[in-house]
Amino acid sequence: MKFTASAIIASFFALSRAAPTAPAVGPDPSLVYVTHINYGGSGCPVGSIAQSFSGDRTYFTLIFDQFIASMGPGIPGTESRKNCQINVGIRYPGGYQFSIFEATYRGFADLPKTQTGTQKATYYFSGDNRQCSAESIIKGPISRDYVFTDKISTETNVWSPCGVEGLLNINSQVRITSTQNPPKEQGQLTTDSLDGKFQQIMALNWRKC
Repeated sequence: MKFTASAIIASFFALSRAAPTAPAVGPDPSLVYVTHINYGGSGCPVGSIAQSFSGDRTYFTLIFDQFIASMGPGIPGTESRKNCQINVGIRYPGGYQFSIFEATYRGFADLPKTQTGTQKATYYFSGDNRQCSAESIIKGPISRDYVFTDKISTETNVWSPCGVEGLLNINSQVRITSTQNPPKEQGQLTTDSLDGKFQQIMALNWRKC
């Protein structure tokens, strides 16, 4: 069996004001926006991604066509793991910091009983050696879509720098392992979408420096 479907990752950065019953603790949402996006990796080589921004640059969409891990007879071992390093520049007023957001991954898994798929993402800010990760395991046999949501604790100590711009790094990967060596069956794991929502109540935890 052969798969040619593209993988799509969509990241949305949406800003909202605090609820009327709670005092706003973050900056004016209109002053927080994405400035640029860089990327690279075996799942997103240069030139393999299309990207677009909203008019106010509070969300962006990335469309991938090579973020697919595959394993099986005749498939090189290097295809069993694909990764993508995404660097997102975010502008915000001085005097504030934000912690890591919530991200939802949607994908498709087609794995025999002998194979296990892993979807993992690590989040950190440039210039800071602290990081946090979330990992989801998919065991075969399976042939269906999946949805995983990374919910980073509000107690995390991973915060953006105090200033007007923080470089958020997201290192995502999909990989397949097998109990057979060499694998005798074919499997596939994709990441179809990633939704990262920035909200002052739900997903983005602001604090003053």
